[in-house]
Amino acid sequence: MSTSSTVDRAFRAALYETGDTALDTGASLLAADPAADAELARRGEEFLSTVWRRGWQPADVVRIARRELDDVHVRLVSALIRAQAPRDDRPRGPRWRAQLDRLHEEAPDAAPRGDRFSHATAVLELYRLLLRLPALEPLDETAAPRPRDRRPESRMLGRIRALLAKAEATGFPEEAEALSAKAQELMARHSVDEALLAAREPSGEIPDACRIGVEPPYEQAKAVLLDAVAGANHCRAVWNEPFGFSTVVGFASDLEAVELLHTSLLVQATTAMTRAEAAQRAGGRKRTKTFRQSFMAAYAHRVGTRLAAAAETEVSDDLLPVLASRAVAVADRTDRLFPETTTTRMRGVSDAAGWEEGARAADGAQVGARPRLP
Repeated sequence: MSTSSTVDRAFRAALYETGDTALDTGASLLAADPAADAELARRGEEFLSTVWRRGWQPADVVRIARRELDDVHVRLVSALIRAQAPRDDRPRGPRWRAQLDRLHEEAPDAAPRGDRFSHATAVLELYRLLLRLPALEPLDETAAPRPRDRRPESRMLGRIRALLAKAEATGFPEEAEALSAKAQELMARHSVDEALLAAREPSGEIPDACRIGVEPPYEQAKAVLLDAVAGANHCRAVWNEPFGFSTVVGFASDLEAVELLHTSLLVQATTAMTRAEAAQRAGGRKRTKTFRQSFMAAYAHRVGTRLAAAAETEVSDDLLPVLASRAVAVADRTDRLFPETTTTRMRGVSDAAGWEEGARAADGAQVGARPRLP
């Protein structure tokens, strides 16, 4: 029997049926034929190529594997993506390449393979997942450099990342506040510089788009927070709840600012929530899910209010025309990617103490206001 025939039989038994019995049948066929391993891996790379054509990106696939399956499947899909990348025949842009680089940097140690049956079962479970992934909105990643792509401003973004990392790591509130304030100052200067450059040197740059993971728990509040951060940085965010991410549309420099600020605010929220829970326990109240849910909802709401207020006074009148032009371009790209969207109401907010503590934490969070242009 050929190795291709073995894989075909295993796939017919396991991939297009549901339930453990079908899975066991397919895994037994593969476990009994070691010569089929190479063909099994090749078919996996074909599945990935199909997933890429459906609009998924490497980070998206790893995220959904982590969300839907187990650590062994995350290791398998990470290895499969790394193996398939040299044979990927489509041009890819900087964000795609950065995701591959991150996979190489964060490559986990090889998972213990165990017995052949267990390994084949995990592979088939992963392939089942890849097969049922639907089409996503294409982000049009290409290898062609965008205007001013990767200009020296990335050095400033590196400084911002370093400052935020220090702010998140220090145990001294005053130091964290000073570091965060400096990071916000640099972020504001960076965004204003980009807008000024666009006004003075029109280049035809178009809005970009990226996906940012919105992980449980409390993903609804985190999505609201990301939407607020995106809006304050001249971007738009659309949440895909079933697959655990938001697509953020905006100009490249603003997208990077959104990723930085959102991550920093989440870290600050987690730190503040842990501190608030400790105070609640000291007062005799047990830690509850409703407290944390209400805390995160209030934090997202209040930070959004602060960011919106800051956005109203962030620039002088002479920059308004170019910002308006860029806003129209972002709105147009968003509407083309997502012609139909719906709104949703925040759920599970019922703990008054959690809401109060979350709002207080948001008032103390470092969000910064962009300076007015001279």
